[in-house]
Amino acid sequence: MYFLFASTMCAGDLAVMVRDQNGKPVRDAVVCALPATGQAPQRKGRAEVEQRNKQFIPYVSAVQAGGLVQFPNKDDVKHHIYSFSPAKKFELPLYSGTPPAPIAFDQPGLVTLGCNIHDWMIAYILVVPTPWFGVSGSGGEAQIRGLPPGAYDIEAWQPRLKNQSARSRQRITLKGSSQLNFELDLKPDFRARRSPTDSGEGYR
Repeated sequence: MYFLFASTMCAGDLAVMVRDQNGKPVRDAVVCALPATGQAPQRKGRAEVEQRNKQFIPYVSAVQAGGLVQFPNKDDVKHHIYSFSPAKKFELPLYSGTPPAPIAFDQPGLVTLGCNIHDWMIAYILVVPTPWFGVSGSGGEAQIRGLPPGAYDIEAWQPRLKNQSARSRQRITLKGSSQLNFELDLKPDFRARRSPTDSGEGYR
């Protein structure tokens, strides 16, 4: 169940609250706004996925198709980053520090990251065909800023969705600022963790 209601934010901002089937806030959900007609503008953005404490940070990120992603290694050990995903296949063989060039993500789709050295390391980059997107934090809210007035399909995705082929979508007509609620049907989080602690910040 979800509701759409007005808010008092600055014009063109959309706040999206994401909860699971039990009503709990969901972090690491990507929400994006796709124009109902026409195409979204191309804005080649940049993102960064660090390796720190032998994990990827952030666990989930998003970038518009055509954007660049840098993979700095902040650990004192080398990592070997790879993706076999159809949307982007690449490898960064054993390295320390920051690679000399970022990786271009040209095709929309889901990219799963791994490390050949540390098999518990996993992260996701959702490549979207729009510059309007956000990722939810620990409170379940994501912000999409600077949306021109018009009709949009708002999509929400999270790695634990039970049905990955049926992305949750709502149609809205934006005239100013709004809020939108999503409820996602999620599987339990079975990520490998490096210690029993679960701070909500990802595996340790």
